[in-house]
Formats: sequence, C-alpha cells, structure tokens
Amino acid sequence: MQITEFMQQIDAQRASIREALARYQKPSIPRSIWQLVNTLVPFFGFWAASAYVYQNYSYWFVLPLVILAAGFMVRAFIIFHDCGHGSFFASKRANDIVGRILGVITFSPYDYWKHDHSVHHATAGNLDKRGIGDVPTWTVDEYRSKPWYMRLGYRLMRHPLILLTFVAFYIFAISHRFWLPNAGWREKQSVIYTNLALAVVIAGLVWLVGWQTFLAVQLPILMLASSGGIWLFYVQHNFEGTYWEHQKDWDFYKAGLIGSSFYKLPTILNWFSGNIGYHHLHHLSPRIPNYYLPKAQTEHPLFEQVRPLTLRGSLKSLSYRLWDEQRKMMVGFNILHNKREQA
Repeated sequence: MQITEFMQQIDAQRASIREALARYQKPSIPRSIWQLVNTLVPFFGFWAASAYVYQNYSYWFVLPLVILAAGFMVRAFIIFHDCGHGSFFASKRANDIVGRILGVITFSPYDYWKHDHSVHHATAGNLDKRGIGDVPTWTVDEYRSKPWYMRLGYRLMRHPLILLTFVAFYIFAISHRFWLPNAGWREKQSVIYTNLALAVVIAGLVWLVGWQTFLAVQLPILMLASSGGIWLFYVQHNFEGTYWEHQKDWDFYKAGLIGSSFYKLPTILNWFSGNIGYHHLHHLSPRIPNYYLPKAQTEHPLFEQVRPLTLRGSLKSLSYRLWDEQRKMMVGFNILHNKREQA
C-alpha cells in the first residue's frame, strides 16, 4: 500500500482504530504481578551472582551474568515506563509506588521522566514541538543554517558510537540526577528523592560487597542497559518511512502508525524489551499494558499493513541523521554533499 493511500485509510478508520485498542486498556493484576516477579527476581539474582563470581573467580565469568542482568534492567524499565502511563495497574497509586521503586533500580526519577515522556507522546513527529523526551533531530535546512561548532556537536551526538555509549550512559547516570530550570516542584522532588534513595542503596551495596565489586558489577550493567534502552528509543522514531510534519499538518494517528516503528524482534529480545517493538500501537494507545500489545496487533486490519522493521533492517537506521522536508524522509549527512553538487 502506498503511503498516501495508507494515510487515507487512517483518516477513514479512526473510530474503528480507537474501538479496537480500547479492548486492551484494562490491565490484568495477576499478569502485572507475575511480570514484576519474573523481572526483578532474576535481576537481583544475576546481580548477586555477578558479585559473588567477581570476588571468587575470573572476571570473564562475570560478563555473561552482567549481560543478562542488563537485559532484565531493560525489562524493568519497560514496566517503569508502563507505570508512568498508568497502564500497568488499574490503581494510580499502585502505578506510582511501583514506578518510583523501579526508578531507583533503573536510575530514573519517576515523576520527572513521566512528565517529559508524556510531552514526547503528545509531540512525536511534530517539527514545531521538538526537544522534550526525544532524540534531537534537525532538518537538512536547519543543519545547513547552523554555525560550524553546532553542526559538529550535532554530528558527534548523533554518531552511533557516541550516542549508544557515552550519551546513553550520561543520560541515565548523570543527566537524571538533575532537573532543567523549567521543571515543576513535583519533578524536582522526584529527582531529589530518587537521588537520596540511590545514595542509600549504593552505600548499602558498597558496605555489603565493597566498592570495587559494586563498580565492577553495576557499571557494566548500567552501561549495557542504557545502550540497549537508547537504541530501542532511537529506532522507534528514526527509521526509513517515519513521519514528521509541522503543527498545521501534524496528526496524532499518523504520527503513531507511520512515525512509530513496528520493530519485529526475535522472541527472546521481544520478551526482554517488554514488547516495546509494537511502538506504533503504544503511541496510539499508551494505556495498553505491554503484555497485551501483541494481541492488540491482530485486532484491526490496518495494523497488519504497517510494514515491520526487522532487526537487520533496523541497522540501516544508524545512517539516518537529518529530516529532509522536501522529500519527507530521513537521510544521512551524505545528502549535504549531493545538494552542494547539484547547486
């Protein structure tokens, strides 16, 4: 189906899309509790096993354990994310309590992150409302109009080796420890209390296992989980065929079904990432718990027509850096040379 025809189908079927998604907006308490158990118990288990192995055996034996622990940390973040949307439990209080606890585990201030992420959902794909809760994306013309030092900074930030390592670690380990000047009091409290809780937890772990063991275990877990999380967030909106429009032409449904990827991962990776690959549905209805997203995918024929992004195909997203407004597509920096030659 051509993109124009697909957009017309979206316009014509909004009511049926809402109806199909509404069937899955009620969380299952047993499933939510079980998901907490099968995520947190292995996470703490692998963390403890990593500390024990580090103190008694070669560090090479620790690496498989910290990789697994990082995978469960990513899964814990997805639950944290669902709590922020009010979709993991029916009770707002339960969502907030669990979300704040998981915020300590994932180094993320719950209320602060919840606010920014809600802004992201309300503005994803909107060229006039970029800058909160998203990966910075410039248009080709914007890039060409910036001074050299800003272009250099943008190039560095968008480079995969930097974005998925230094930037990812910086966001979770450092940036989340502070608030921006325009933050509200609730968001500021969230940062303060999360930092205090982290200080207590870290002090306790250092007392229990020693600072060397703590760093040897926690740093690689946080680095790997941060990289995995940022990659998922990046590929959800930076892919071939994504959607960007100015406010006057922006549409919530099109931003969801076209501007958010259907990342079709292998079963094991889909489990660890909490079905976040069904991001097109998540953006249309963030009140759906992650465990219902695969079933919701089968509820409307239009969902089946969304072209899936495979693991192999997603690697192409690493070359996308800018939005070309003329061609309405993500492009790499090579477009700058091509346009210069044409001029």
